[in-house]
Amino acid sequence: MAKISRQTRQKEMIAKSLEKFKGFFTAEELHNSVNKIDPSIGIATVYRFLRNFVTNRQIHSYTCNRRTIYSIRDNSHCHFICEKCGKVEHIQINSLDFIKNQIDGTICHFQIDITGLCSKCSKKEK
Repeated sequence: MAKISRQTRQKEMIAKSLEKFKGFFTAEELHNSVNKIDPSIGIATVYRFLRNFVTNRQIHSYTCNRRTIYSIRDNSHCHFICEKCGKVEHIQINSLDFIKNQIDGTICHFQIDITGLCSKCSKKEK
């Protein structure tokens, strides 16, 4: 049996604060935004709200620097990570046409981590 979630005043405030974010955000950033409206809303309430929204595919979650980040839009989230110095660079990949034929289903959003040597470390290797 599906669990029915009721709409509360706290959820409405969190949803309203959520609309302000255009890019990626953390639970803490959302909590800080909500706290300006109502300081009584705790971080645990925000985490439960986000977990429910991710489960219901109303927002998307990604991992960045071992932290969970969220997005209202179905953005891609991709990194180039240098194996030598650890530098992380966000990169934009707009299309997965090369992989669509290999997937039995539809792609909602994606996260890709590419590792290698940055240009600075590559020059040091030569």
